[in-house]
Amino acid sequence: MGVRKLKPITPGQRFRVVNDYAALTPGVTPEKSLMGSNKNSGGRNNSGKMTMRYTGGGHKRQYRIIDFKREKITVPATVKSVEYDPNRSAFIALLVYADGEKRYIIAPNGIQVGQKVVSGPGAAPEVGNAMPLSDLPLGTMIHNIEMRPGQGGVIARSAGSFAQLVARDGSYAVLRMPSGETRMILTTCMATVGVVSNSDHALTVSGKAGRSRWLGQRPRTRAVAMNPVDHPMGGGEGRATGGHPRSRKGIPAKGYKTRTPKKASNRYIIENRKK
Repeated sequence: MGVRKLKPITPGQRFRVVNDYAALTPGVTPEKSLMGSNKNSGGRNNSGKMTMRYTGGGHKRQYRIIDFKREKITVPATVKSVEYDPNRSAFIALLVYADGEKRYIIAPNGIQVGQKVVSGPGAAPEVGNAMPLSDLPLGTMIHNIEMRPGQGGVIARSAGSFAQLVARDGSYAVLRMPSGETRMILTTCMATVGVVSNSDHALTVSGKAGRSRWLGQRPRTRAVAMNPVDHPMGGGEGRATGGHPRSRKGIPAKGYKTRTPKKASNRYIIENRKK
């Protein structure tokens, strides 16, 4: 797994850095039974009004149905392929279970075609295996972590992300999150061993504006270039700096805390994320 820099034979390739996709299985096509439609709104609501700016266009994508729950307990599965998914930064792995069922999962770093994986209590803490937090050794790097039992993994699913199991205290496990926050989660929640694949995703450089358009991102107007009626940072004579950075609705950026002070889940947070 790595990145490569292209030769500048065109202006769009001069600064482009691409993934070498060495971890993917060559010559495979997506599993049709695990694909669904992916409707694109273009930033419009049901009456056609634009409710989200700077969104629209982009290449058409088909959704890959991912198994975030890993609910086939104690049924062994074989990794058939590691594939690209246009809907997420991480790679996905196609599992074929012993009973013939096929499912996609988030692929961890180091997973190999032909490898055996299993989920459920008592599974070995090896890469790709899923188990409750109560069964994991302390210090294990994990991803695809549930916040509520049976919910399905919601934490650490993007490329290169992981959390670390720090301690256990009664019915709770203490995890250090990708953000640096330390919090408690019930030990009955499931997690998958390993670090999410495609950790070099952050090193890629698009090289040209057109690649953003392929991803469905339209040009973004700078706030200081707007008029005062359009944005708090707009207006002024000449090139004004815009004052304190804030959103279009006036909420300050750059360190202003927006989390509700009396949020119910605050009692599960041991240490806030580091600045």
